[in-house]
Amino acid sequence: MRDAGAGLGTLTVVRQERSLGAARDLEFGIELLTQAKTGRIGPTLRLYRPKPTVAFGQRDARLPGFDAAAQACRDQGFEPLVRKAGGRAAAYHEGTLVVDHVEPHADAIAGSKSRFAFFGELLAVALRSAGVQAAVGEIPGEYCPGEFSVHGLDPRDAAHRVKLIGTAQRVVAGGWLFSSVIVVENSAPIRRVLTDSYEALGLDWDPATAGAVNDLVPGLDVKAIEEALLGTYAGQASLRFAEFGSYAGRDGEA
Repeated sequence: MRDAGAGLGTLTVVRQERSLGAARDLEFGIELLTQAKTGRIGPTLRLYRPKPTVAFGQRDARLPGFDAAAQACRDQGFEPLVRKAGGRAAAYHEGTLVVDHVEPHADAIAGSKSRFAFFGELLAVALRSAGVQAAVGEIPGEYCPGEFSVHGLDPRDAAHRVKLIGTAQRVVAGGWLFSSVIVVENSAPIRRVLTDSYEALGLDWDPATAGAVNDLVPGLDVKAIEEALLGTYAGQASLRFAEFGSYAGRDGEA
């Protein structure tokens, strides 16, 4: 994607079959961005299922309750990290799909706002293709609130909306990284760890807004959502696939 909304060219899809560990997974996204901005790689889509992680924002780390929030995460088997991009704390685990889209771009800052809108709708379209009633927009009380979050409607209760995808972007001179976390399976641990960590931070939110794709459409799993996502991308780009090890210049071992 040279500019959000413009024609997509060729996009290399790299499936990372195993997590490298919570911290290393985050670091590797930044390394891909560095490779993109220096011209060593072209447009790339990295897909992986992460270890249980709570990624705090920079503002969270400055709150007096941060140490207690981090310990609450560890107590529930989630590794607390502070990310360079994004807002408030977000949680994810093996039942989620993380999508890192990196591209070289001569003027990456110029299209940052439109990029949020473009990818929000692309992700919502992917979920709709899998049978989820998905839309773009912040819902009251959601964790890590964002204007371009993707939420789903509960078919049993039209008034109940749950956040399914959070997005974040990092822009540097010469390139951008757009990262999305799709919560697909097993939402209960995510709700619990967010409840405890937000309480420690002194932040208000509504736990009913945290859910997973298969809370709304039983039977959907990470593989089905990955296929739906790639199908949506294939409608706009020419996809090629590469092995994680050879593409990343490493053996892919954790």
